[in-house]
Amino acid sequence: MYTDFLKDLKEELKKDLPGEKAQIKMAPGVRNHFKSSEKSRNAGVLILIYEKNQEIYISFILRTEYNGPHSGQISFPGGKYEDGDKSIIETALRETHEEIGINPEMVDIYGQLTPLHIPVSNFIVYPIIGIHKTTPLFDIDPLEVKKVIEVRLNDLLNPDNCTSKEFKYGDLSFIAPIYNPDNITIWGATAMILSEFLEIVRKNNTMFQV
Repeated sequence: MYTDFLKDLKEELKKDLPGEKAQIKMAPGVRNHFKSSEKSRNAGVLILIYEKNQEIYISFILRTEYNGPHSGQISFPGGKYEDGDKSIIETALRETHEEIGINPEMVDIYGQLTPLHIPVSNFIVYPIIGIHKTTPLFDIDPLEVKKVIEVRLNDLLNPDNCTSKEFKYGDLSFIAPIYNPDNITIWGATAMILSEFLEIVRKNNTMFQV
């Protein structure tokens, strides 16, 4: 099952990506409220996939509370591009190693998804798909990460785990689509990236056409 999934995923990533049409399905309605005249910065995040107990998992992180737009949110591991990075893939791997202790040499890179601009922080995020060669052991940086959240792919594909929720940001109050497997809340840019990934998984993998 896992081997077949990886084979299908690799083939799908060679084709045209679903792109913005898939991302926008999970977009909060307030995205256009945040605009900046400054030049956007680049960031890389890692969609880390692995097998655990004969199930396919993806790891997310719960960020620590801090004075910033993504404080306390669930996201993919990753961060901003640094001048010393040779590529955005290296950025994603470096940040993932710093945040949750994943050795880059244990990750096979399968491809990239469509870059996504995040208006509230003015980053262009490049999602990288990586397959961990074994079931990973996590070593978190407590300054950046409160905990690692491991979610079964089947739970993310289950339509019952896609709903909406009311959020408040400053004086704004709005409804946004979310994924809520295991009663967690995945929304915003992470949900938009995840939406494209799940559409790819569904396209050519009959065992995941939930």
